[in-house]
Amino acid sequence: MAGAGGRESSLAKDWRDGKGTTLAVILAGGAGRRMGGADKAAVRLAGRPLLAHVMARLAPQVGAVVLSANGDPERFAAFGVPVLADPLPDRPGPLAGILAALVWMRRARPDLTDLLAVPVDTPFLPGDLYARLDAARRAAGRRMAIAASAGRLHPTVALIAVDSALADDLAARLARGARRVGDFFAHHQAAIADYGARDSDPFRNLNTPADLAAAALDRPRTGERADCGAQDEAFANADLHDKQRRRE
Repeated sequence: MAGAGGRESSLAKDWRDGKGTTLAVILAGGAGRRMGGADKAAVRLAGRPLLAHVMARLAPQVGAVVLSANGDPERFAAFGVPVLADPLPDRPGPLAGILAALVWMRRARPDLTDLLAVPVDTPFLPGDLYARLDAARRAAGRRMAIAASAGRLHPTVALIAVDSALADDLAARLARGARRVGDFFAHHQAAIADYGARDSDPFRNLNTPADLAAAALDRPRTGERADCGAQDEAFANADLHDKQRRRE
């Protein structure tokens, strides 16, 4: 019973500090052209899919996770998260994934009040990402914050306070053909959580096979999930079956 009580205390703390009311959307809806057309979520780093790495980094920081991805959602079944396809055709980019999450929240989880967006190809996300983004927006009196490091903005790493009009505003922008992620956050005057210059950039993107070859993942930190073996095997099998279906 002591263990259960400790877990309940931990969950209560999450709800008090806002993490428990935050949904994370992992953006994996792109075509992966610079990765040779590979499904980036399934690309392996240190023996595990990138999706597993990102989920492990996010798990202690949010209350729920969804995946923005196109194609057959069954290939992600082992991860146990909702899979949201782009609400618009022709892969309009990360904003479409954010819109899909906002629409899903309004319908399925109206109790969640914040959205944390991250790309699936950033497996080194910091453990204080939610806290730093939240502190930045509060200090600036803004409803949104994006990450920055080494003199670069990372608008696809963002924390958004959700309101009823935001999804409508984003849908209207996309309908007009406005797809630039940075423009969206600039329009809403997003605050910036600047991580500065570091030896290892926590927002490094693995866009190409060369990036993947050069990446070296640190040991899992306290609170991260390292027990993804069953998920990895199921993901590999689903990916193999999908490739076989496409050849037939």
